[in-house]
Amino acid sequence: MGLAVDALQTWCNLQTATLNADPGWAVGQESSQLNLQVGATITTSNSVELKTQADLAMKAPSALAVLGLAAAASARWHEAEGSTIQYTTVPGYFLQDDAATNPSGFDYAAWNFGLLNRTYPTDGYGGGGGGGGHQGQQGHGAASTQWQRFKRWVDYLNSNCRNDGRTRYKVLIMGRHGQGWHNAAETFYGTPAWNCYWAELDGNGTATWADPLLTPQGAAEASRANAYFASRLRDHGMPAFDSYYSSPLKRCIQTADGTFSSLDLPRNKPFRPTIKELFREGISIHTCDRRSTRREIRDFSPASFRFEDGFAEHDELWEGAQSKGETDAHQRARSKTVLDDVFAHDDGTWISVTSHSGEIRALLAVLGHREFSLGTGQIIPVLVRAEAVRGGAPAPPTTSAPGFTYEATCTAPPVTSIAGQGCVCSTTGGVPALASATPTPSLRQL
Repeated sequence: MGLAVDALQTWCNLQTATLNADPGWAVGQESSQLNLQVGATITTSNSVELKTQADLAMKAPSALAVLGLAAAASARWHEAEGSTIQYTTVPGYFLQDDAATNPSGFDYAAWNFGLLNRTYPTDGYGGGGGGGGHQGQQGHGAASTQWQRFKRWVDYLNSNCRNDGRTRYKVLIMGRHGQGWHNAAETFYGTPAWNCYWAELDGNGTATWADPLLTPQGAAEASRANAYFASRLRDHGMPAFDSYYSSPLKRCIQTADGTFSSLDLPRNKPFRPTIKELFREGISIHTCDRRSTRREIRDFSPASFRFEDGFAEHDELWEGAQSKGETDAHQRARSKTVLDDVFAHDDGTWISVTSHSGEIRALLAVLGHREFSLGTGQIIPVLVRAEAVRGGAPAPPTTSAPGFTYEATCTAPPVTSIAGQGCVCSTTGGVPALASATPTPSLRQL
């Protein structure tokens, strides 16, 4: 144990000296500018002389391992109790962070999930760890792949000496479900007719889209993701997830199971996903947004899936029967609520979320990420910095937001729809009429 403490102290001394020499390289900045070269010497104001990454590696070969163990042993985020959690997307690590990356047609499988090939201040410390063939090695540290070097840097951000425990970093990898029968129906009928009429039905006699299942194409998209994750884990040293979460809607449960259940995972990181209510899609009047009962979901889901505590038997949020749909503000508020729950109670760093296009859009907005739309089966990773902020009003246990408003529909397939105005319904022997709704927003407690 003494060697481990000495290694950790040596690492801390290096970081203190480096920060004194280069104040711009600070936690929260996540700068990649520091790259000590062999033979280089940095003299700090405290006259601490440090030579090369190789020198430090000889003095403290297990420093990063010690830090990693410390991170794994951390418990519930007590520093966040009574504080407000503020989120920031840390840019510069994934292509999707960059405004120059066009979301249209972007495919995670063509770009290593978007992970940038870059250097990190922690390159050269600690072994590679994980991975099989280590394809894509970049020569930064022994047997280290891009994913291994990124993981080492994230471990450092969570465990370094200047982190007082009020800041946490997590890698959220969010996947949209594969194509469902509701997606196929919208393509078949066209968006105006779908939104104004067909989406309010349970199906058309041939296909069912109330809490729909995946189409064959959607199942194939989940299988494709499975093969790609397998290659990253096996050949590229990508870390296995610490935790898995899924929307309660069946298409997400199918997608998560098809993507992850057959992966060769470490024994201490099994696929045991948690079904969380608030990771569901935006709650419109469409029946595809209405979840099944808890009993039906339990009977449908593989045994590995478990419900979060307090998961209700019946869907208490969907108000489509009253022609009411969720506002954007309400969806963002509940997305903040579910993120707060995950960050405050899950000490894992690598988090998988299987959800929906609209919900992932809301989550990205809460995280301060640029808008990045996803096609069915697509995946986006985000490095998130969460800070528990003292002072001010503590976050309440529930979140208030303008909740549900009436949405216009037609009683028969519409003529068309007009952006910003709504459905243009057909009339018998008369002029097509614009469907009306009574905009009466309410406050709803989540």
